[in-house]
Amino acid sequence: MPTPIDRRLVRHARSTAPYLIVCVLLGVLSAGCVLAQAALLASAIASLAVPFSLIAVVAVRALLVWAQEVAAQRSAAGVKSQLRGAMLARIAARRLNALPDARSGELNVLVTRGVEALDPYFARYLPQLVLSVIVPVAVLAALAATDLTVAVIVLLTLPLIPLFGALIGMYAAARTRRQWRVLEVLAGHFADVVAGLPTLKAFGRARAQARQIAAVSGEHRGATLATLRIAFCSALVLELAATLSVALVAVSVGLRLVSGSLTFETALFVLILAPEAYLPMRQAAARFHAGQEGMAAADRILSIVDAPVPARVGGGTRGAGVLQVENVVVGPAGVGPFSLEVSGFTALTGPSGIGKTSLIGALMGFREIEAGRVLVGGEELVAGEDWLRQVAWVPQRPCFFAGSAADNIAIAVPGAPAAAVRRAAELFDVASYGDVGKLSAGQRQRVALARAALRCDLLGTPFVILDEPTAHLDVMTEVEVVEVLAELVDGRTALVATHRRTLLERADRVVTLEPVLERPAVLA
Repeated sequence: MPTPIDRRLVRHARSTAPYLIVCVLLGVLSAGCVLAQAALLASAIASLAVPFSLIAVVAVRALLVWAQEVAAQRSAAGVKSQLRGAMLARIAARRLNALPDARSGELNVLVTRGVEALDPYFARYLPQLVLSVIVPVAVLAALAATDLTVAVIVLLTLPLIPLFGALIGMYAAARTRRQWRVLEVLAGHFADVVAGLPTLKAFGRARAQARQIAAVSGEHRGATLATLRIAFCSALVLELAATLSVALVAVSVGLRLVSGSLTFETALFVLILAPEAYLPMRQAAARFHAGQEGMAAADRILSIVDAPVPARVGGGTRGAGVLQVENVVVGPAGVGPFSLEVSGFTALTGPSGIGKTSLIGALMGFREIEAGRVLVGGEELVAGEDWLRQVAWVPQRPCFFAGSAADNIAIAVPGAPAAAVRRAAELFDVASYGDVGKLSAGQRQRVALARAALRCDLLGTPFVILDEPTAHLDVMTEVEVVEVLAELVDGRTALVATHRRTLLERADRVVTLEPVLERPAVLA
């Protein structure tokens, strides 16, 4: 059964530890206010007079509740920011595709709703959990000093609430984790469908996918309702246990009050104080579902944050050199093996689906290399930040962001001077382009190529890797772009995946990937 506080939270979110200390301090002060309020209220009722000290204690107790809310909200904001940053950094470090069983839609849910689920966890569940430990102990001590019989009754009945809560919680935790898994599947599937919607519509499969999304949505709705049913039932069971326990205290106090063995003021004090022993646990039970959802989200987030990053070796070589690929097998599916040597302007061609894009992804570090090795100038290389700083890269499907073409070019080199951005844009005749969202596929492709030109200009990248750089271009534009590319890669080591004859004829070397009948076993 998972603990209420994951130690990894304290390690990755520095705001957690100070917040827990504040929770404990406020819990101790709240326990003191509970005892003082019960004693003053019993005295006030017995004497038929309301002392000013009672009003002051009530005000202080309200102030403590407010302080706890403020501390919780500030701490939750800090923890969410730190965890979100750590998660995004780890995703970037592992290049997304290297994360096991993770799709972009699932990661979107974790980065957004998953992190936000920590709000009720920190703001409501954790403070109440701290109070449910401190207040009952303080109340039991006060009852033992006042009326030992009532203290024994409370001591015997109080464990029933956490016991029932633990039994229900073990069942609820599994349901909550299932709810999150279904939500991640729904988000991932929905993102995939939206990305492929034009293709689905072209082949008349859009309605079938709509039915599939409806089915997964129904499964998520069912999982959510099942979790809520458990939460409501658990609250009912714990409320019933607390009510019966307080009733036992009331019967004991009433009988002894009638017999004269208990004074009126003492009886009032005990009756007012006894429910306070159960109240924090009852409220913790009411907020149990929010705590479970936050714990489930935190567990999934921290599993990604703690995912090992592949060791980064090599990558320090500067200057264009020979890029050697020796028996490389890409990904769990075992695409490959590939063996080739890249020097000068090398064109990579072969049948569609042979693995050109997979190989380029492996060279960039976006795909795991399961076997084989890559050498740069004779030095073994695993893609890392040093290596990426030496590469100008254009993927098969470049990503663009809302804004102008110049803005989208400038992101290739953060802080790039406007003059350099304009030079790169003019090189591929995109300087006059405005909003990138209104550009055609061919125009977007040239914007992506301008990004590579900017990196070559400002960073002097010795390696250029392009995946279908002339896709979506008409014949005349393609000829012009190929000439510019030939000048751009002159003196650099360039690997260009392409099917286009214009590029193949312009390349210094052409490497053709051929399908293999037998593939080597991938070593674990």
